[in-house]
Amino acid sequence: MYSSTWRWTSRVLGVWLGVWLAAGCGQSPGVTEEQGSRSAPVRAWSAQARLATSTDHSLAVRPDGTVWASGYNISGQLGDGTTTTRYTPVQVTGLSGAVAVAAGANHSLAVRYDGTVWAWGENAQGELGYGAPNWQSQPMQVPGLSSIVAIAAGRSHSLALRSDGTVWVWGSNAYGQLGDGTTTTRYTPVQVPGLSGVVAISGGRYHSLAVRSNGTVWAWGSNSDGQLGDGTTTQRLAPVQVQGLSGATDVSAGSYHSLAVRSDGTVWAWGSNSWGLLGDGTGLKRLTPVQVPGQSGVIAVSASPNHSLAVHSDGTVWAWGDNMYGELGDGTRYTRTTPVQVLELSGAQAVAAGMYHSLAVCADGSLWAWGGNGGGVRGDGSRSYRSSPLQVPALSGVKTVAAGNEYSLAMRSDGSLAAWGNNSWGQLGDGTQINRSAPVQVPGMSGAVASATGSSHSLAMRYDGTVWAWGYNSDGALGDGTQLNRSAPVQVTGLSGIVAIAAGSFHSLAVRFDGTVWAWGDNAYGQLGDGTNTRRSTPVQVPGLSDVVAVSAGYYHSLALRSDGTVWAWGDNSSGQLGNGTTTSRSTPAQVSGLSGVSSVAAGANHSLAVRSGGTVWAWGSNAYAQLGDGTTTRRSTPVQVQALSGIVSVAAGSTHSLAAHSDGTAWAWGANNERQLGTTDVSGNYSTPARVPGLSGVATVAAGVNHSMARSSDGTVWSWGSTSLGQLGNAPPAIATSPVRSLLY
Repeated sequence: MYSSTWRWTSRVLGVWLGVWLAAGCGQSPGVTEEQGSRSAPVRAWSAQARLATSTDHSLAVRPDGTVWASGYNISGQLGDGTTTTRYTPVQVTGLSGAVAVAAGANHSLAVRYDGTVWAWGENAQGELGYGAPNWQSQPMQVPGLSSIVAIAAGRSHSLALRSDGTVWVWGSNAYGQLGDGTTTTRYTPVQVPGLSGVVAISGGRYHSLAVRSNGTVWAWGSNSDGQLGDGTTTQRLAPVQVQGLSGATDVSAGSYHSLAVRSDGTVWAWGSNSWGLLGDGTGLKRLTPVQVPGQSGVIAVSASPNHSLAVHSDGTVWAWGDNMYGELGDGTRYTRTTPVQVLELSGAQAVAAGMYHSLAVCADGSLWAWGGNGGGVRGDGSRSYRSSPLQVPALSGVKTVAAGNEYSLAMRSDGSLAAWGNNSWGQLGDGTQINRSAPVQVPGMSGAVASATGSSHSLAMRYDGTVWAWGYNSDGALGDGTQLNRSAPVQVTGLSGIVAIAAGSFHSLAVRFDGTVWAWGDNAYGQLGDGTNTRRSTPVQVPGLSDVVAVSAGYYHSLALRSDGTVWAWGDNSSGQLGNGTTTSRSTPAQVSGLSGVSSVAAGANHSLAVRSGGTVWAWGSNAYAQLGDGTTTRRSTPVQVQALSGIVSVAAGSTHSLAAHSDGTAWAWGANNERQLGTTDVSGNYSTPARVPGLSGVATVAAGVNHSMARSSDGTVWSWGSTSLGQLGNAPPAIATSPVRSLLY
């Protein structure tokens, strides 16, 4: 119960309440409405890990890595710094880069891409894991945990799975649910002894489950209804094997029953059978697993205290158990002891079962909800129950922008993409080679969480950790094993679990959840970092790099930022753009000299930028156009500080100019201004120190193309300036815009 089961198939950013596409995965059904009620538990990953719901609150991860919450908030479990109940989603404060969430009765957990765990809400039983019993209304990092790849939350206890297959637990232990051989409450994480090779976990009300890599399932804690599946009702303080179950791939723990999915797609259940929770057509308690009839091709399950859900590979959702508030979604309020199909829902990839409500995320990124809505757990702003699915309303607005060579790409908060400008090689992805002076949608792309533009090719990363590419491909930059140009997205071969991407002039980079870097495309200058100059049409691993959190790609060089704040570079170094004090090109990574505490990097054509943790900007490489911002035009082979800049949150490097976004919402620019790409009123020449871009406020991010610049405001609007020879500003203005103009992005 109150739990989450996470299978860490890829460490990626997700979605949720108010983030999904306007087009859903089913028709908006007719709904019976009455005064509603409460709700409860959960499970998740892949799509599943982005959703979590407990008795009275719900959580989800948006594509940008922020976490949003709705429902009751008496213990601060929504993480917004208040104890105010919310009927529509609010953002969890101070948390970014999240990839998964879990919800307990009154506490919440999140995993960040760096493998750290964060917790907030009720803490009377130590469920937040930071050593003190004080509750928190904002996230705090759980100490002593790293390399975490999965989390789960019971009623008042928490679990975390490390990448080495060990399980760590903390919180209430009255029933032995921590599995450490005691009934002692733990205020900081302890390892579950004797358990290794674990690949999935789940936390019930007072019991816990784990799947090992050999397909066996192990359980511990309360066993009053046989929920441990060992043939007894004996409480267990240490893990015992669930009897007669093999080939398991996933588990979900309810309050007093348990579910498992086998590799053959069948579902097995054991424990309490009140309301038909086990789906076997009886009300008989089962002390060992029984197969749920009529269920095949199942990819995920979710168990609540009162009902059960299953997602099939064909995108349908099936439900059984209590249906008092319409939580089975079959249009009725009748209890079902065998599975029934949820009405008018297709394309589902993940589900979360609350006590009296249900959630589903579809392949197009849309979120659907049904059942009770006490405290606003469904997040749709109402207080009535629904006996069939209704789509949770979507938010709009652009989240990120990217500027290529005379074209532009924008990613909306709903995970869709729009592009405009030069389309000679199909880099706009709309299936044509027609230039566009106003944005067009990239068809077939949904659920995007990141995008990047090269000289003439584009990349997108989806929430499932896959990478997609389109445009120019003569050097293999699309990574599909061919050298054929593509005017519509194709999947990059052999990549999964990707958390970050970058596009160079004719090469591409990706970071996996394990911190490794992968590269493909042109390699004439060693920019792939594999020790050769061999062009690659499919991804190869960059050797000798680990713990990487971000990458950036220039014309012919590459940068990587490690979690320790150091920067590494490889490829062309003719202008000193590798920052190692030489001008010798390298086909393997070398550390940038004298640079630490870096939070972000950007690679231009032949120069590089870095933002340090204090908000200062550092630059190196070519400086012929003053793009280093140090007041000179002197080439630098090691980093120098950009003059008069502090409080910077992000940077962008164009061909011969540079941009920065300040924490106060202003944008700053320096370098070449021949196409008015600096957006300043004075157009007399290059700028060797930063100047503020006039007419802009609330700037969140910036992007730099060859001869044009872009900024995204916090309200989701996009502004552009500089050359628009091929429509790259997205607003069909005159040939050059000397100050920012708003894009026609719809």
